[in-house]
Amino acid sequence: MSILKIRTIGDPILTKIAKPVEEINDFILKLATEMIDTMIAGDGIGLAAPQVGYSIRMLAIDLSLIEKDALPMVYINPEITKTEGECEMEEGCLSVPEVFANVKRPEKITFAYTDLDWKKHSVFADGYLARVLQHEIDHLNGHLFVEQLDKTEKSKISKKLKKIKPDGWTPKSK
Repeated sequence: MSILKIRTIGDPILTKIAKPVEEINDFILKLATEMIDTMIAGDGIGLAAPQVGYSIRMLAIDLSLIEKDALPMVYINPEITKTEGECEMEEGCLSVPEVFANVKRPEKITFAYTDLDWKKHSVFADGYLARVLQHEIDHLNGHLFVEQLDKTEKSKISKKLKKIKPDGWTPKSK
C-alpha cells in the first residue's frame, strides 16, 4: 500500500488543465492502485490525478463509504456529454481540508470514459456518482469546488480558507 501526498489549495497543479492519458501502461496501473489507496486512507470518495501531483485525466471513485456494495473504480479521460436538472448538496475535498459547502450541480449526467483495459464506455449517472464525477472532472479541468459557490456559501467558508491558505487564494475563472 502506497499513500501519495495530496496537494492542497494554492498548489499550481490544481489550476492546470490535465492532459489526456494516451495509453494504459505500468505507470498508469500503479498510479491507479496508489490513488485508490490514498483516497481510502484519506476517507475520501473521489480523487483526481492532479490532487496527487500528476496532471493527467484520470480519477478514482469509491462510494463504499456511502453506498453498500460499491467498489473502487478508475476512470480514464472522463468527459461529461450531457447534463439534466439541478440539485444542491454539501461537498468537501481532500485538497481543501476541513471545508464543506453546498454546491449546485446538474442532478444527472451522461459521461464517457475509458477503463483500465482501454475499453470505452458511455454511462448515465445520478445521485452520488454523478456528483462525485462532476467534482473530480472539475479537478481535471483545473477547478476546485469552492469556485462553484455562491456569495453566501463563499462567505461561510472564508475564514477556513484563510487558515489553509493565509496569503489568500484567487479562484480561476470558469
